[in-house]
Amino acid sequence: MATRWMTPGALVAGAGAAIGASACCAGPLLLVMSGLGGAWGTRLGALEPFQPFFMAGSLAFFAFAFYRLYRKPEACNPGKVCVVPTVRRRQRVLFWTVALGAAALMAFPLYAPLFY
Repeated sequence: MATRWMTPGALVAGAGAAIGASACCAGPLLLVMSGLGGAWGTRLGALEPFQPFFMAGSLAFFAFAFYRLYRKPEACNPGKVCVVPTVRRRQRVLFWTVALGAAALMAFPLYAPLFY
């Protein structure tokens, strides 16, 4: 039962770590664009030294989710929802959607100068 939730948990953790990795750079820009700027918004820059750790965590979680989806999918008993082929396809589409969004967030420092 616990393995059933491992892949969605890994996706959520990976996306959270990607948000943490981009908080130092994308966070202040998003706050200013939404009108919530201010001195406290610039304090997100203090997270910059932790960016490599957030990125490593994000990549590890996405690697685990990839492993669970493609390399070692969970065995499915007849009568379960996972027997339906569209369920696995939806999981993979969700994985790639979240992974690409997280990659865009993690790469934000590379293309941030275009916005400033």
